[in-house]
Amino acid sequence: MKYPRALPETLTTTSFTLQQALDAGVSRRRLRHPSLVSPSRGIRVSQQDVEMDMIHGVRPLTHVTSFSAASHATAFSLWGFPGFLPGSNRPGIHISRPDTMAIPRRAGVVGHRGQFFEDEITAFNGLLITSRARTWLDCTRKMDIDEITVVADHLLRIPRPEFEGRSEPYCTMDELEEMLDRHWGTPGIRKARLALEQACVGADSAPETRLRLALKWAGLPTAEVNVRTELSPGVVRQPDLTYRVQRVAVEYEGEGHSDPEQIVRDIAREEDFSRAGWILVRISKRHMSTGATTAVAKVRRALEQRGWAPK
Repeated sequence: MKYPRALPETLTTTSFTLQQALDAGVSRRRLRHPSLVSPSRGIRVSQQDVEMDMIHGVRPLTHVTSFSAASHATAFSLWGFPGFLPGSNRPGIHISRPDTMAIPRRAGVVGHRGQFFEDEITAFNGLLITSRARTWLDCTRKMDIDEITVVADHLLRIPRPEFEGRSEPYCTMDELEEMLDRHWGTPGIRKARLALEQACVGADSAPETRLRLALKWAGLPTAEVNVRTELSPGVVRQPDLTYRVQRVAVEYEGEGHSDPEQIVRDIAREEDFSRAGWILVRISKRHMSTGATTAVAKVRRALEQRGWAPK
């Protein structure tokens, strides 16, 4: 059996355009060999690399289609946004071009056109992609208001430099508001404005945002989000949600709280609140099922114990 000539190393771990291969010295005959798959016109990938990650699959599509960028559900996934985007698991790479050009049409591509300002297209791991703020706006049409808020909170969150290697949020409130002002007539913009009104800077995770919104829609008082609270002299804690007047704190505990060392820290934290006369309400994933009714009931009981009553 005659084996095909090996591809240049730069083409062995990713899909590539025909022009990239020719520039690397690959013959046209080699590009017709059955060991290469064509996921879309003008693109090749080695059969053994068909299950590549999304970035490698998207990059050549943005190269082979001029003036294009990954967008919508594809950009949503590449940026690692939280939140539920209906239809995001459907096949197809979402590619956008300016509205002065033809819509992208090729196998494996979901094409879009739109008006883009210069700062709404950026580079990410070697490919062009819509910015985080523009991706947020593009996806609002298919999302409900609370899930749009989940993404907004993610973009606005102030990071912890020691863990994330950055000190600035992905977006500011002004930047998201400007994005809406730029594209005032786009579908979904009314939902985005309502979501931005209930977004906040302090939420650390999507479950925390969903919990905060569930408590809000249940008619409970507005809580402070991730505020440092002095429980007693020298003892400071920063609960996810704080009802300072009622001296009630709420913590959402993810999967990491099952770690033995974390359990010890959680017990110490709860003792700190108890000694200071606070009630600490601990919420987990199971409390958030069925519309967060159990989580709401737990927090409501704690507030009522401290004298709160709905108006």
